[in-house]
Amino acid sequence: MYKDNVKRAYRFLLMVGIIVVAFNLRPAITSVGPVIGTIRDDIGLSNWSAGLLTSLPLIAFAVMSPLAPKLGNRVSNERALLIGLILLLFGIAVRTVSLVALLFIGTLFVGLGIAICNVLLPGVIKEKFPEKVELMTGIYSTAMGTFAATASGVSIPIAKGLGLGWQAALIVWAIPAIVGILIWIYLSKKNKSNDDDEKVRYANTDANRMWKSPLAWQVALFMGFQSFLFYVTISWLPEILHDYGVSIGTAGWMLSMTQIIGLPFSFLVPVIAGKLKSQWAIVVFLGTSAISGYVGLLLGNSFVVMIICSLLIGIALGGVFPLALTFLGMRARTAKQAAELSGMAQALGYLLAAIGPIFIGYLYDVTHAWTVPLLTLIGVALIVITFGSLAGRDKYVLDD
Repeated sequence: MYKDNVKRAYRFLLMVGIIVVAFNLRPAITSVGPVIGTIRDDIGLSNWSAGLLTSLPLIAFAVMSPLAPKLGNRVSNERALLIGLILLLFGIAVRTVSLVALLFIGTLFVGLGIAICNVLLPGVIKEKFPEKVELMTGIYSTAMGTFAATASGVSIPIAKGLGLGWQAALIVWAIPAIVGILIWIYLSKKNKSNDDDEKVRYANTDANRMWKSPLAWQVALFMGFQSFLFYVTISWLPEILHDYGVSIGTAGWMLSMTQIIGLPFSFLVPVIAGKLKSQWAIVVFLGTSAISGYVGLLLGNSFVVMIICSLLIGIALGGVFPLALTFLGMRARTAKQAAELSGMAQALGYLLAAIGPIFIGYLYDVTHAWTVPLLTLIGVALIVITFGSLAGRDKYVLDD
């Protein structure tokens, strides 16, 4: 009885630990968008290099993602997640120094830390909660979205409302990182005594096969193009709305609203996806919502239109990312395959996503208008529908 109670307590704390890690996966990035103009003006950056503040973590995601399963295999998943949180905390602290070099170095470490946690969480869920993959994915993606939305909303009030500057708006997100570090220090030590739990070792035997799987590529490209949309929106939606006449503070809260409206979809989409053999209908619904939002911004710039478009975009972005995460578990037969697919999908996907904020910033620099950038986003949304429909088929990655 005592042993059962201890095991239940450990699993509960593990669930809490997963949720706290999820709290840390987006705020260090989404807090940048509303103050990106302030950072640009304060330090003297061009639009494309300001976009690099959002793209650089994605480049780090792409580099670190294939290595994260190997790190988890070498030191255990718990310790690897702890290392990721420590790197994140270091990056958050370093980038608040008003020097261009430290700003970008800190941003790079933020990306490295988040990448480790990003890749290992799907495998940890597949390993520890094999019968509840979709439910746990819904819970942690919703937790992730909640803090992402909060970070977007409070950046301007902290930076300008309280007069603390953009540095304070960014460093406040060291707090959940510290909480996560404390929890995973305990879990990493406790795990050593849980020898009855099955350990999943992420060997490399199927790694090359994964890169040869058409379905794995479809999952990876779906992950990449939906991430392209998400990070471009996080980076530039406040600037788009501001150019249309909305104050920068209101634009920051509208970005927050965009993410808040997506929270119910963050939870429901994985749960519904788990009940369906094919998820193409979900993909089409979410992709159409995204296209409608970007088309609306292209055709009209009244305040009502901007709100409706922000809501439509939020519904889409709130659903496609957790759906991509769900595919990492659903399209794999084992936790090992899920980790390998996660590493591949996030490496390729985030390399593609990293292009987004820089490329859209460059298009705006060249055209001095948001027409071409918005047309580009509409085209990317169509690509998301295409690869999402293919990834949503009832198949497994190493069976094709």
